[in-house]
Amino acid sequence: MEKPEEIKLTQYSKGAGCGCKIAPAVLEKILHGAETFFDPNLLVGYGGRDDAAVYDLGNGDALISTTDFFTPIVDDAFDFGRIAAANAISDVYAMGGKPLTAVAILGWPVEKIDPALAARVLSGARAVCKEARIQLAGGHSIDSGEPIFGLAVTGIVKKEQIKRNNTVKKGDLLFLTKPLGTGILSTALKRGLLKQPEYLHLVEVMSALNSLGEKFGEMPGVHAMTDVTGFGLAGHLLEMLGQNDCSAVINYKAIPRMNGVEEFMKQFVYPDNTTRNYSAYSDKVKGMEGMEFVLLCDPQTSGGLLVAVDPDSVPEFTSLLRQHHIPAEPIGEITERKEFALYFQ
Repeated sequence: MEKPEEIKLTQYSKGAGCGCKIAPAVLEKILHGAETFFDPNLLVGYGGRDDAAVYDLGNGDALISTTDFFTPIVDDAFDFGRIAAANAISDVYAMGGKPLTAVAILGWPVEKIDPALAARVLSGARAVCKEARIQLAGGHSIDSGEPIFGLAVTGIVKKEQIKRNNTVKKGDLLFLTKPLGTGILSTALKRGLLKQPEYLHLVEVMSALNSLGEKFGEMPGVHAMTDVTGFGLAGHLLEMLGQNDCSAVINYKAIPRMNGVEEFMKQFVYPDNTTRNYSAYSDKVKGMEGMEFVLLCDPQTSGGLLVAVDPDSVPEFTSLLRQHHIPAEPIGEITERKEFALYFQ
């Protein structure tokens, strides 16, 4: 009896993970001029390019609402579900909140891929939801040309503990809670170059919850926070700077990176969307003249939290990082406005 052919989910998708996001310039055209009515209870909407919408409940609490979904970034269905769930729940943590419940978003090419694998995707998502102490309470599915999976997540946060992505202050130190390189390693996976230890490390990083964001929300000294996803570190840093009259200076060598990333960079292994990101940001950034752009513009899937911390609060903040075995060295700082918005040195 012949062994059934192994299904590799990444073979059925053009993009991978958050790398399939619409390009920043195209997204700007889509969202430009969108009309909506004013609701004074909507504390955070899409205008600030933040991680989630936040709605005032009127009792000191605010409701967080977000959704995130993408095509497979790994071949294994269970791992795909875990990663997609962790990525979606992260948006609640990035606002400083606590997740409450989630519903699934599933698109599946039922005539191409056994629906039993879709059940495995859901099993992986449930495992991560259980870790986050929430229920996967329902969802919606369609028959689609490519496999797609994600969650819509609801959370809650005290109004005074909401963390925006663009409220940095001069003098803040910047920290990153996960290493970079998921786009590079996932591209190596699609090309058959990734070894098993590197694959296990990739899955471990992407399926890890950013649950410390809830704790960071309780710290007044945390001035701003976001999670690093499809626009890469450079793109999300630029979002943090927003319209603030300041710049950011980053120590390139201090940026944590995943096992194997340096070798794959030397082999020019990176996603197509890396260059797309570079084209969108290069005129605002100093220090991406060489191959640095490959790491700095690498689209992350389920990336870490990028956090701006008041210097006086750094001892308390780094103590919490060390308790959870996360590197506690800053990668840069917020400065007065310079010629460029963002400097890598």
